Amino acid sequence: MPAHTEFMAMNSDEILVVKGVSVAYGESKVLFDANLSVKPGQVVACVGRNGAGKTTLLKSIGGFLKPTSGTITFNRTDLIGVMPYDIARMGLKYIPQDKKVFSDLTVRENLELGSYATKDYDWDQVTRLFPKLKTLMDRKGGYLSGGERQMLMIGRAILGSPKVLLIDEPTEGLAPSIVEQLKNVFKELSKRTALVIVEQNLSLVCTIADKVYAIKEGRIVTEISDEESIRSNICERYL
Repeated sequence: MPAHTEFMAMNSDEILVVKGVSVAYGESKVLFDANLSVKPGQVVACVGRNGAGKTTLLKSIGGFLKPTSGTITFNRTDLIGVMPYDIARMGLKYIPQDKKVFSDLTVRENLELGSYATKDYDWDQVTRLFPKLKTLMDRKGGYLSGGERQMLMIGRAILGSPKVLLIDEPTEGLAPSIVEQLKNVFKELSKRTALVIVEQNLSLVCTIADKVYAIKEGRIVTEISDEESIRSNICERYL
């Protein structure tokens, strides 16, 4: 099979399948006939320049935008028209790029909200991934750094053992040391959940991804699943 093809065949073991999805903001079409698939435990990256349609794709999967056409299925359940909070309850969670947490609540209270929604109070799984959060439990979200907020958002999202995490621009604006830490966290998380990551840091993508979709002007222009091609950063030529 070639390293990169326009569309890959859909397999029965795929947990998330996006097929022929188009999205518009009013009269302005921003995503055209997108096809994407994810297997359990797979790290899938979506790369492209600003405004390419990456965030629109994630928001459509998470239920925040309703496509004008196409289908989105998760665990063989149709997600079109399902509310975002119900999609999250099903085990598919979206982590936005704005790195916003509840600024007037402490780290502990932010996690309590996540636990209340999922009935999962095992915070050890969070502090194992992010030991620093253990020392910040009483700090309000508004006083956290960008990297600390990103840790909290991911930590809160893994409560309830989701099957897929949609993570939008997780390393944007973060120090290299935090990016390195997140790289290791993503590798660890992939042992228990699939990840769909929108990311412009191609060196990170080339290190962790099992599959890469390159998006340009609202269209997925290639899908790369060959490990050697991904590690050699072949996706850059499509951007």
